Amino acid sequence: MNNRLAAVVVTFNRLAHLRTCVAALLEQDCDAILVVDNGSTDGTREWLSEQAERHERLDLLPMPRNLGGAGGFEVGFWHAQARYRPEWIVCFDDDAHPQPGAFRAFLDSDLDGVDAAAAAVYYPDGRICEMNRPSRNPFWHWRLFLRTLLGGRDGFHIDDQDYQAGHAIPVDATSFVGFFVRGEMLQEVGLPAGELFIYGDDVLYSLNISRAGRRIRFLPWVRFTHDCSTFDDDEPVYRPLWKAYYTYRNGLRVYHAAAGWLFWGIAPLKILQWTLKARFYQAPGTYLRVLGMALGDAIRRRYDRPHDSVVRLCENGERSLDAA
Repeated sequence: MNNRLAAVVVTFNRLAHLRTCVAALLEQDCDAILVVDNGSTDGTREWLSEQAERHERLDLLPMPRNLGGAGGFEVGFWHAQARYRPEWIVCFDDDAHPQPGAFRAFLDSDLDGVDAAAAAVYYPDGRICEMNRPSRNPFWHWRLFLRTLLGGRDGFHIDDQDYQAGHAIPVDATSFVGFFVRGEMLQEVGLPAGELFIYGDDVLYSLNISRAGRRIRFLPWVRFTHDCSTFDDDEPVYRPLWKAYYTYRNGLRVYHAAAGWLFWGIAPLKILQWTLKARFYQAPGTYLRVLGMALGDAIRRRYDRPHDSVVRLCENGERSLDAA
């Protein structure tokens, strides 16, 4: 089968979000909707099976265990390419969905010479979703590097005004929410790094595309909604805490890929920054143990630590605080 566009969605125990996502997808112009179920236990699989019987485009790929978002996208990309041979693959999590007409807006765009594309992602209240803001790699652009030294994150991410632009904007890296990639790219850059479980796989993958000399463009007229919550509203605190482990372990790998030899100067600064965040946590000792485990695994390039063991460490520390 040869198709123009196939959507890949990864889900795990978020049936309410998934219902919204699938409903939005069924209104979009795409040839196949592939949902990777990471071993959900909340009725997701049963609901998906019922929907697949009603909607021919809906394709369920059940996993025996939770592979994380990264593992789910790795499997989903492979399956989509093998079964549908699409010209384009678009991917996102179950708590995100394309806004009405988003896929048609993408397909009607001038995609000549474009190898991957990033959508404009917003929170449900209409604000720009910061975690999905595309960026340029400051280590490849010296002017951006200087701006980043002075302005931090704002120095290399696209500006708010770019979301109102009427033209495509070059970027080097982006997230897997509203990420479109040509099917042929899978032959050149491979599959997402499933061993990362969650976090960093999207930036790493898009950086690999850019490093291969391929072009990624931000298309502000292609809009997605992302109903996500990772940080506390008032402080930069990961909830649940186990998300910090993957952010820091995988973060070092992403920084290495982005910075090259400059990584050895950047890494100590990032580690210090992460360490100082302990002051925001009610259980700073647990946070520092999680950080230490993440850094140790990153240095050893260990990506096979069981997810359950990471969760247990965090939960045990939080229970000890409650008992005190």
